[in-house]
Amino acid sequence: MVKVTIIGRVSDGMPLAQGQRLHEENNDVLTTYKKQAEFILKEISLQALPSSKMTILVDHHCFNYMVENGICYLTLCESSYPRKLAFHYLQDLQQEFERLDSSLVDRITKPYTFIKLDTIIGNIRKQYVDTRTQANLSKLNAHRQKELEIAAEELSLITERRRRVEMMERKMEAHISTSPVWQSKRLEIIALKWTPITILIVVASVLLWTGLILQDDFR
Repeated sequence: MVKVTIIGRVSDGMPLAQGQRLHEENNDVLTTYKKQAEFILKEISLQALPSSKMTILVDHHCFNYMVENGICYLTLCESSYPRKLAFHYLQDLQQEFERLDSSLVDRITKPYTFIKLDTIIGNIRKQYVDTRTQANLSKLNAHRQKELEIAAEELSLITERRRRVEMMERKMEAHISTSPVWQSKRLEIIALKWTPITILIVVASVLLWTGLILQDDFR
């Protein structure tokens, strides 16, 4: 069953719309899945995940996503749900989305404000709830011999990789802020105070030395 759906903008990881909540699901569970979906969308925007198609495994579920024309279509299904059908669902979402005014996408500045899409997602989702309908069976049987060549990875590995990257970035920032001599605030104050005086002393010394040389020349 399709449980969570998010359509997002890849350029900045902004979620534009989401499917309607399922009443049979616990709100806390859905909130966790939604946060995981947002995390995946952000990773795609950071180019930490492929900007094409991928399956991400978590618990007894899997996230399936595809990216087309700068838009990510992502859904969470039970692991037993046919993956081929999940991607058919995402392709249907893409077709409906591309019929809308594309200029609206760039103007959205707040998450989940493309309300019109919520209804579209809900209507398409209903067609994929029952995998045994004639339409869905036809999609599953079409090109039956052809397997989906899509990469798969555990969500835990992706989150651990992000944690290591952020830890490395923090260490680098700490190193940069402490290692250079002039990054010290005290030394910076000393430099600002004494540099002009030092320059004046050097200039005065040069002038004095020049004057002495000139005097020797005229003797």
